[in-house]
Amino acid sequence: MTQRQPIKPSGPRRVYCVAKRYITQNLLRITVSGEELLGFPDGYHGAHIKLFFANRESGTLELPVRDNTGKIKWPDNRPITRAYTVRAYRSHSNELDIDFVVHGESSPASGWAVNAKVGSEIGVAGPGGPDPLLAKADWHILAGDLTAVPAISALVEGFESHVTAKVFIELDSLEDKHFISAPSGVEIHWFERKKGDSTQLAKAIANTAIPNNATSMSAFIAGENSAVLACRKQLIQDFGLSKKQLYAIPYWRRGQDEETYHEQRHVIMDEVY
Repeated sequence: MTQRQPIKPSGPRRVYCVAKRYITQNLLRITVSGEELLGFPDGYHGAHIKLFFANRESGTLELPVRDNTGKIKWPDNRPITRAYTVRAYRSHSNELDIDFVVHGESSPASGWAVNAKVGSEIGVAGPGGPDPLLAKADWHILAGDLTAVPAISALVEGFESHVTAKVFIELDSLEDKHFISAPSGVEIHWFERKKGDSTQLAKAIANTAIPNNATSMSAFIAGENSAVLACRKQLIQDFGLSKKQLYAIPYWRRGQDEETYHEQRHVIMDEVY
């Protein structure tokens, strides 16, 4: 397991695409690097990062700066921001992997990723969010959809060899199923989403029993809003998990555009936590 480095507050870093490859037909990995990425904290795979994209009207990327008091100052030409995940960071080569779910070019993030070429620029801030994302325990449950796969994969790949867990991943198409490196005690279950049913992940959790030899458990849930809230309710009801044992974060909401939900997500998180 990579040794964690302390996170020191810093402004966004300007980085550039150095590699691009499709993991599956709908999951695209962009690798970024650049002089400003040097010193990015190591050991935070799966953590939240904020990405900054060019302003829609000007088409240029101006990043906010942190003043002497630590306050962020935004430029008039404000960039578009989105929350993403550290898929992996390699300090020896100063490269950061970010996985994007591809859903057309109308979305600022997906559109940038699809059209990115070597040298295409974005801004990156972070990492941040809960630390750790998954509380220490004898046994874990991780669940989510394709948008959660980067975080789930990063967490699972970082498990020590003795760790046991059950992972449930719901996909719109099983064509997006792919290999995730995991210890032998980790079971990964993939299934296709039934249209109109936001409870499949919660049902999978309900049909799961904690192993007899496990004295503690924790869970990480992410993805579509309704599914995440259903899983959270199930985990509290069936396993009595506390806030410290359970991290459930909605990334998006079915039937709602990205721009609107980006603003509402913070309200939802305040209500849940």
